[in-house]
Amino acid sequence: MLQLTQSVKHLLIINVLVFFAVNGLPFREWAYQQFSMYYPFSEFSKPWQLVTHMFMHANPQHLIFNMMSLFFFGPLLEMNLGTKRFLTLYFACGLAAAIFQTLFFAYQYHYLGDSSVLLVKSLGASGATSGVFFAVATLFPNLELYMLFIPIPIKAKYMAIGFLVSDLFYGFSGSMPGIAHFAHVGGAILGFLIIYKWLKK
Repeated sequence: MLQLTQSVKHLLIINVLVFFAVNGLPFREWAYQQFSMYYPFSEFSKPWQLVTHMFMHANPQHLIFNMMSLFFFGPLLEMNLGTKRFLTLYFACGLAAAIFQTLFFAYQYHYLGDSSVLLVKSLGASGATSGVFFAVATLFPNLELYMLFIPIPIKAKYMAIGFLVSDLFYGFSGSMPGIAHFAHVGGAILGFLIIYKWLKK
């Protein structure tokens, strides 16, 4: 069993503590409004949200899914990259996720005239964890993984491609609302590019 690394352990603890702290507050809605990320044209947008949104989660299922991804793939990445590079990749992918989702909101708001995006909050570590998973898939493309309810192993490179295609499809089609698909895409692309660049060196 892969040993839990220090940075991954600390990220897991911080995310869990933030979730319970925020949901235990009497001013829960205010906290979500302050620390989730909004489109820059929204009256609720604040500069610190670019970072704080990575530690906010909508519900226990959202938190568990992201933390499981970090738990299973983060240690493998940190052990191979080292702590400094791992954290650089993690937060860079979280920022890339925010930028990609913001660009999609800009398209909806300025091109489609959809003003509802001003009230939509983006939150969660999924952009960062997508980057971690794609980094692992780039480093270890033939690593065999299992998906829930699928009893056969799938190579990491094929699973990564499948996730990317599905996020692009659901993002453009709008057939699975309530999920920041383009945040996943942004984190995934940067995770791949960072590892590709480091491998070339």
